[in-house]
Amino acid sequence: MTVTGTGTGPGPAAGTGIRLTAPAPGWSIEADVVVVGSGVAGLTAALRCAAAGRRTVVVTKARLDDGSTRWAQGGIAAALGDGDTPEQHLADTLVAGAGLCDETAVRTLVTEGPDAVHRLIGAGARFDTASGSDEIALTREGGHHRRRIAHAGGDATGAEISRALVEAVRAAGLRTIENALVLDLLTDAEGRTAGVTLHVMGEGQHDGVGAVHAPAVVLATGGMGQVFSATTNPEVSTGDGVALALRAGAEISDLEFVQFHPTVLYLGAEAEGQQPLISEAVRGEGAHLVDADGTRFMVGRHELAELAPRDIVAKAIMLQAHEQGVEHMYLDGRHFGAQMWETRFPTILAACRNHGIDPVSEPIPVAPAAHYASGGVRTDLRGRTTVPGLYACGEVACTGVHGANRLASNSLLEGLVFAERIAADIAAPPAPEAAAGDTPGTPAHDAAEHTAPPAPSTPRTTLPLIAPETRTVVQRIMTAGAGVLRSAESLARAAAELDRLHREATAAAGPAGRDEPAGATATGSAAERKAPEPGVEAWEATNLLCVARVLVAAARRREETRGCHWREDHPDRDDASWRRHFRITLEADRALTIRTTATAEFPPTVTP
Repeated sequence: MTVTGTGTGPGPAAGTGIRLTAPAPGWSIEADVVVVGSGVAGLTAALRCAAAGRRTVVVTKARLDDGSTRWAQGGIAAALGDGDTPEQHLADTLVAGAGLCDETAVRTLVTEGPDAVHRLIGAGARFDTASGSDEIALTREGGHHRRRIAHAGGDATGAEISRALVEAVRAAGLRTIENALVLDLLTDAEGRTAGVTLHVMGEGQHDGVGAVHAPAVVLATGGMGQVFSATTNPEVSTGDGVALALRAGAEISDLEFVQFHPTVLYLGAEAEGQQPLISEAVRGEGAHLVDADGTRFMVGRHELAELAPRDIVAKAIMLQAHEQGVEHMYLDGRHFGAQMWETRFPTILAACRNHGIDPVSEPIPVAPAAHYASGGVRTDLRGRTTVPGLYACGEVACTGVHGANRLASNSLLEGLVFAERIAADIAAPPAPEAAAGDTPGTPAHDAAEHTAPPAPSTPRTTLPLIAPETRTVVQRIMTAGAGVLRSAESLARAAAELDRLHREATAAAGPAGRDEPAGATATGSAAERKAPEPGVEAWEATNLLCVARVLVAAARRREETRGCHWREDHPDRDDASWRRHFRITLEADRALTIRTTATAEFPPTVTP
């Protein structure tokens, strides 16, 4: 993957013709809409589409309740309290976004957010209420000047939202395909979305590679936190949606802005995989960040001290640790007492105790870890991407709401609000001049299943797969070179190592995708290796390598420090040169094109 473009003009109108190496679909089903993902964004979109009469299929990588949403501890932000307003929520979001938020998108979020939360309650979600009343109990998190975070089960908000939506999906009888990894987008002869290919992992009615044919596809696949060694994201967060969108020719933006949550339970320098999150709400309730001597180091660094935006707190922890020659800082909530820990933060308390730390009697060791992708597949205010018929919402999307750094607890709200907007767009009557069957909302014939389907036009070139064990190699490269603190040197090193992995995979695949003989390993010369067989682990590792290379390319290009993108060789924010976005596409020759917007405003997406 080489960078070939630097202009500001429009991107390509057609797909790349690239797909993952995979068997041909052996089964298929028909639908009006296929939603990929089962978090707050995906299930909200699916329920709304189904309610509008669209035959909707939900595809999810694990079980319905196994996505990132259920791990959300803090809550959902909305102007619900007395004295709070959408304008105040807007102001806090814009400050956190460090000059790169799309103000129209943010205004949409904060204005429609309160009603969307109430509709979520109507769907069965139960939020904690203030003692002796029916009013929603609200708390504060980093970057918020008011208490506007609704929570459930103390620190189990995501689990409650997931429970309510999963129950609603099952009650509505929506068709679901669980344990299925989405592979690639299908398109018709005109380049419009025509469904997806997917692989079902041996459970349920279907097995192996198949297809869901639908004129509208909603990507709600979550994030890509597994591209780093230590993350708060579940194992399924391997960037599948962003990688699929790139292969389909969609634009990606703001991928360099990866938020590292400042307070993740520190389990040692060698800890890998999903790490326990210590919610921002703990600081919102008054816990202090301290060093080993008990000194509060955030006081004087920012007006909000421990409740500064996440990028500021993460940087402060890293700097303090570096100055003292240690690996972590501490979060001190001993003054809460046992009852508050047990009632307000039972999940966090249990996680800490499971690792030998008792927050009631000792400070919690914390360090930043990869948490949230502020960028993703670029969309407009209706969730439409630059590929006709392809939508995106939730963490996989770049709506412009988050800018360079997501404001705490805006993620669940964004998924909720923009999923509703996507469903409204899909359900809207087709334009008078549109041909029947050409628009996402046009109902198709009755559901059917068949084998060896007459597939829509499919990509023409296969992407070489990398060996499953290379996943950890990618993660370590990214952690070392593109983590919390970056530089031209570290990013160049990461880019070279990632490019080497890609070249070796390409060489191992051989001409026209044929395998060369020999055994597969994650290291060694290409001549000594064989391309891995298609399979979930190889597909995931290949997706991770794809998004890692794009992230590094964008981070190298952005020569400034802004939000959660921290360049030690360019420590200052540079609005004159860099208050703008990148529009990144993958070309048919597998080259990466990066175009820069002329201003901080996004151009319209290309839609019919």
